[in-house]
Amino acid sequence: MAEMGSKGVTAGKIASNVQKKLTRAQEKVLQKLGKADETKDEQFEQCVQNFNKQLTEGTRLQKDLRTYLASVKAMHEASKKLNECLQEMYEPDWPGRDEANKIAENNDLLWLDYHQKLVDQALLTMDTYLGQFPDIKSRIAKRGRKLVDYDSARHHYESLQTAKKKDEAKIAKAEEELIKAQKVFEEMNVDLQEELPSLWNSRVGFYVNTFQSIAGLEENFHKEMSKLNQNLNDVLVSLEKQHGSNTFTVKAQPSDNAPAKGNKSPSPPPDGSPAATPEIRVNHEPEPPSSATAGASLPKSPSQPTESPAGSLPSREPSSAEGTFAVAWPSQTAEPGPAQPVEASEVAGGTQPAAGAQEPGETAASEAASSSLPAVVVETFSATVNGTVEGGSGAGRLDLPPGFMFKVQAQHDYVATDTDELQLKAGDVVLVIPFQNPEEQDEGWLMGVKESDWNQHKELEKCRGVFPENFTERVQ
Repeated sequence: MAEMGSKGVTAGKIASNVQKKLTRAQEKVLQKLGKADETKDEQFEQCVQNFNKQLTEGTRLQKDLRTYLASVKAMHEASKKLNECLQEMYEPDWPGRDEANKIAENNDLLWLDYHQKLVDQALLTMDTYLGQFPDIKSRIAKRGRKLVDYDSARHHYESLQTAKKKDEAKIAKAEEELIKAQKVFEEMNVDLQEELPSLWNSRVGFYVNTFQSIAGLEENFHKEMSKLNQNLNDVLVSLEKQHGSNTFTVKAQPSDNAPAKGNKSPSPPPDGSPAATPEIRVNHEPEPPSSATAGASLPKSPSQPTESPAGSLPSREPSSAEGTFAVAWPSQTAEPGPAQPVEASEVAGGTQPAAGAQEPGETAASEAASSSLPAVVVETFSATVNGTVEGGSGAGRLDLPPGFMFKVQAQHDYVATDTDELQLKAGDVVLVIPFQNPEEQDEGWLMGVKESDWNQHKELEKCRGVFPENFTERVQ
């Protein structure tokens, strides 16, 4: 009998709950359709919005704090491995080995202490702060259900009162249910209206305490870590002093194909072929004749630039249009031997300079440089190629641009990376001309105009541009 009684109570409670859900659903539908009025409290709704915002911010803060703690733990592991590596490399006979090991141990303890204090003073406090939100959230939801019950009871009571055929017993029962629903709703509503504003205002103090704790712990941690780092630095300085005689400075070795300093450096050809033969170029231009001597005097050093002779290009950075020394240093493994000077007649491209194009001073300078530098290859690109000496044919011809020096042909495609550069395709012929301002010329770059563009436009301003010399080959 007892079991049947308990089953009956349970079944009755389930039926009551189902009936309440149906009544609430019906009431909400009527309210949405506008057939029943809804009790609203704008002040309470604002408190609920603040509560939801506070819950979202707190959840995000908790997530980011856990991420921060995970990062601290990862840094601890990385620092521990780094110190273990130092301990393994530190040889027993080196000074300060015991001090270095002690510093590593203190470093590990400091990381552990920092992580644990963050958990105790920040993460646990954060968890406690957020622990109160689920209960309040469920009470807000329950308050909303009780409000629907109150509105439903009120509408039922009003409908019985306005009915044509009144039933006093039903009206009395409906009034009793209305009073009961109103009492339950008002009790929950009053409690939440007191708690929600207080909870909203408490967020400021909680944020202040949390971030103050994190900032203070981090400050102390870095102070202590700074002391350990300073101690480690002192140990390593003492090691360096004792083994100073075995210390060697490691310097970066320059690459054979590294370009000289300048605003631009030409890129290597795309097919992987060498951009240019590694060489040291030394300016070699004869000084103008003085009143005391009939010929050009010999410069003090082949590397000293001198003034340009009359009719040649203006003095600027070494380029293919000027007379230069190309010094090819022998390999380090080559056997030493006497330097064999090369005849000055061996010029780039295998062409011989015109008769009288090389001044006596240049010949003397070439011989001097050949005797003083190892394996010197003398390139005597005479300035006569621009037509200033050879009958003036280059400067005076109408089918060539002013100042024309020589022709080159592109061996590889070159994609221009700036507005002042030429776009080249393999096979393009370029007419090389001097720079308007010699100081603007960079090592490894030439100024020119494509022959096809010149034949079509005859305007330097529109057609000329710079291009990398190592992408081309001289053809004339």
